[in-house]
Amino acid sequence: MSLNILVLGAGATGGYFGGRLAQAAHFGKTDAKVTFLVRPKRADALREHGLTVESPQGGFNIPVRTVLHTELEPEYDLVLLSCKAYDLESSILSIYPGMWPDTFVLPVLNGLAHFDRLDREFGAHRVLGGCCHIAGNLSPAGVVRQMTDLQRITFGLRPENGANARPILDALAAAFKQTPVDVRHTDKVVLEIWEKFVLLATLAGMTCLMRGAVGDIMASDDGQELMLRMLAECTAAAQHAGHAPRPNVLDGTAKMLITRGSIFSASMQRDLESGGKTEGAHIVGDMLARARAAGSDATLLGIAWAHLQTREARLARENPAT
Repeated sequence: MSLNILVLGAGATGGYFGGRLAQAAHFGKTDAKVTFLVRPKRADALREHGLTVESPQGGFNIPVRTVLHTELEPEYDLVLLSCKAYDLESSILSIYPGMWPDTFVLPVLNGLAHFDRLDREFGAHRVLGGCCHIAGNLSPAGVVRQMTDLQRITFGLRPENGANARPILDALAAAFKQTPVDVRHTDKVVLEIWEKFVLLATLAGMTCLMRGAVGDIMASDDGQELMLRMLAECTAAAQHAGHAPRPNVLDGTAKMLITRGSIFSASMQRDLESGGKTEGAHIVGDMLARARAAGSDATLLGIAWAHLQTREARLARENPAT
């Protein structure tokens, strides 16, 4: 099956994973057709310079297809949705003209709250399960930079998806197999999304609250105890939802979160300290609500969310016109 894929944006996430598929197609390794939905300025830059990716797995520069929102036609088999959670509403509006009744959406956003919104908009049968693991950024010059070796994309069928979704995911997996990306086509995608959510909510909650990386937190007297308490709060929420992390995954998560000297931190912390928007509500706030619904202790999650809300209130007070 030849896939016609629309990738929302060409930034750190969409630019990398969509770019790897476009690279494979450019060199004839897959017949997938990849088009990037971008704003006019980014479209001009990509037309002039191509898409440039810098990566430990090997960088590249290739010409790519682009389309503007005003040019979209309902012709795509799959939309790869890789926006930030705070851009979800505008992203839904952006992709709408490219959707036809059989178009599927594969979101790789952080967390879980976006699934309810996408299900309401497009129907749960059309919203596939997915998440990704990558540390990257988009340079001022428009270069997509992969910062570590981690470059994993995970996807699979959700219980609500129909049988016609499977060939789409099979074809996507086959296309990704022609790239260096660590691709996981799994029948446990909801569990894997929860496992990432537990890791990310703990990491973001603690690094934002403490304003430091994992190693900085571990250098404090009570850092390890507090980190593991936050992890326990998030794990309880997952257990209540019926998606308790697998023991080996939970062990690996704990080790990452208490490694002394580690510079591991959440991108949310960097966003917080730079004065930018954060996914606090989508990650920490949503996990807090789920932990409280489970009837478990959520003290640290509550403090972390209050910290993030306080920062938002202060910014609104100091910059009322923005």
